[in-house]
Amino acid sequence: MAKILVVDDAAFMRMMVKDALSKGGYTDVVEASDGAMAVEEYEKVNPDLVIMDITMPNMDGLQALKAIKGKHPDATVVMCSAMGQESMVIDAIKSGAKDFIVKPFKADRILKTVNSIVGA
Repeated sequence: MAKILVVDDAAFMRMMVKDALSKGGYTDVVEASDGAMAVEEYEKVNPDLVIMDITMPNMDGLQALKAIKGKHPDATVVMCSAMGQESMVIDAIKSGAKDFIVKPFKADRILKTVNSIVGA
């Protein structure tokens, strides 16, 4: 089963995503609470997929995406944010994001995206 890194500064959101993933059979889930930690964790665990919020303290999701993709061009990252602003979506995709999920989202949206990327 795929190893997934969930990155969000809100513990509640990490828990929601982790819960949705576990219901879909994804149990190898690692968490990070900001972009800088996401970059560190990526190096440690080399996940198959990263699900990352855009708006976070210290290092935002777009900066972390660029840092991860800079070192690991094949990294698979799905961005999510409450701000479904077109410019952020475009920037995330241009920076290498595989997909974009707008919050609030339902568990089935997360699973559908994850399954389509890593295959269930």
